[in-house]
Amino acid sequence: MNITYIIGVVLALVVFLLGCVLGINIGPKAAGLPPVTFTPDNLWNFFDAASIFIVIGCTLAIVVASFPASTLSSIPKHFGIMLNAAKFDPMKYIDQLVDLAQTARKNGLLALEGKANEQEDPFFKMAIMLIVDANDPDKVRAILENDIECMSARHEDAAALYDKASSVAPAFGMVGTLVGLINMLNNMSLTGDGSSSIGKDMGTALITTLYGCILAHVLFGPIANNLRIRDGEEVLCKQIIVEGIMSIQSGENPKALREKLLTYIPQGKRDEGSRSSGE
Repeated sequence: MNITYIIGVVLALVVFLLGCVLGINIGPKAAGLPPVTFTPDNLWNFFDAASIFIVIGCTLAIVVASFPASTLSSIPKHFGIMLNAAKFDPMKYIDQLVDLAQTARKNGLLALEGKANEQEDPFFKMAIMLIVDANDPDKVRAILENDIECMSARHEDAAALYDKASSVAPAFGMVGTLVGLINMLNNMSLTGDGSSSIGKDMGTALITTLYGCILAHVLFGPIANNLRIRDGEEVLCKQIIVEGIMSIQSGENPKALREKLLTYIPQGKRDEGSRSSGE
């Protein structure tokens, strides 16, 4: 579970809500007042149904208009990928590749066919079968690297959906503000005592900008960033697979293979991997 995403979003919302109701009384003007005051009724000042309708409705409409149905239908899958922080573990792939290297040195590359059928990762299975079928090494590398590039491009398209929403939400926040200002000016009265609702109307007009900023920076922005992080983790694991498979095909020593593949991960995890190998 990607606990940092959940903590960050919840913390941002809590801080925002506290900022709406919390008053800190410091300075000469606060004499006689308690240092901290809470006014929960202030939350109603930040609620406006029309503003919510404009910002959320228009943002979703533009996102739908900007992307094909295949990308939009994958939104639930995006959340599952984003929240699964432990899906791609480089050490798991390194251990499996070293095991394959030992099997290949003892029994030959054809013995890896059974190992390939045990793989749940289709990319890993394809990589093993390419060398089992005695394909040219350059061809094997080209196929695998092209697969990684195409996968990363698809992931970038998914992240671009949330980038689009992140850029559109503040824009429609400004549109809602303009709508509110237009209504305010139309309702102004310069006769008699004038309009007594200017302050309220102005506040309502500005709420849409607030909603747009919250959607962009609390919801959509972090989702896009987390999807790119998951993409980087998956690309790293597949690069390890490619390098490991090519080394197995060339008959490299399993111990030397482990040392080579450990260079793809940070030093701390690299040391843990070396210790587990020794054990």
